[in-house]
Amino acid sequence: MTRQQRLPIPALLFSIILGLVAGVWILTGIATPALAVDYNKEYLVNADFSGRVLTDASFTKANMRNSNLSYADLQGVSFFGANLESANLEGANLTNATLDTARLTRANLKNAVLEGAFAFNAKFEGAIIEGADFTDVLLRDDQQDKLCAVASGTNPITGRDTRETLFCP
Repeated sequence: MTRQQRLPIPALLFSIILGLVAGVWILTGIATPALAVDYNKEYLVNADFSGRVLTDASFTKANMRNSNLSYADLQGVSFFGANLESANLEGANLTNATLDTARLTRANLKNAVLEGAFAFNAKFEGAIIEGADFTDVLLRDDQQDKLCAVASGTNPITGRDTRETLFCP
């Protein structure tokens, strides 16, 4: 056999082995996970994200006025500095979300789960919070007082009373 006849076989074997390794790598989950979606500084007024899984996405400083995020999975999402004025977050899972400096004026948070969210400088004026779960949410005292003035209901997912999760008197 000449040298030219022997080269294709090793190259073919190498390709097969490489393909098998890549296939096993992908099937066993060793492959690099997909990166979270970045909506930072986007104009998303009236956008519909209802029912979507957006875990770990970033909406930093996004304008989301009147957007629909109802029943969306927003665990670990960053809404830092976002405008969520009049947004519909009913039934949304905001566990461990960042809401610092977000504007949630007149937002619908009915039955939302905000457990562990960071919302220290968030504004909630006129927000609907019936049944919302604020367990372990870091809030400013003045915002907590405003929320306690309108807090009512029990979260259907966690079974926790809204007033109790806010430590209302």
